[in-house]
Amino acid sequence: MTDAVEQERAAKLKKSGWWWPGVVATSLAGAALVAFRGCWHRRMSWPIRAQGYSYQVCLSCGAKRLFDEDTFRAYGPFRYTLNELIAWEKSAKTKSHPAADVERSAS
Repeated sequence: MTDAVEQERAAKLKKSGWWWPGVVATSLAGAALVAFRGCWHRRMSWPIRAQGYSYQVCLSCGAKRLFDEDTFRAYGPFRYTLNELIAWEKSAKTKSHPAADVERSAS
């Protein structure tokens, strides 16, 4: 009778012991993802206009992203200062075809 009870306990421990490493591995993977990725920028503010540019601000971390008012979409990289975004925008315009800028300004 004690052999049956011991076998049942051993089987129960084997079945219930599998979840602990899974929880630890999942927690570590989640922590590593947050550490490497950082904020997901899911909560963005309404567009703000300053210095002739429109941008949005992440309400979680404060990162800014340029915003196109014509298409009502954000574009470009995330940066923490508006001056860095303006510099990125100017460098992106100089890389584009000059004829396209002339046509855009003529319309």
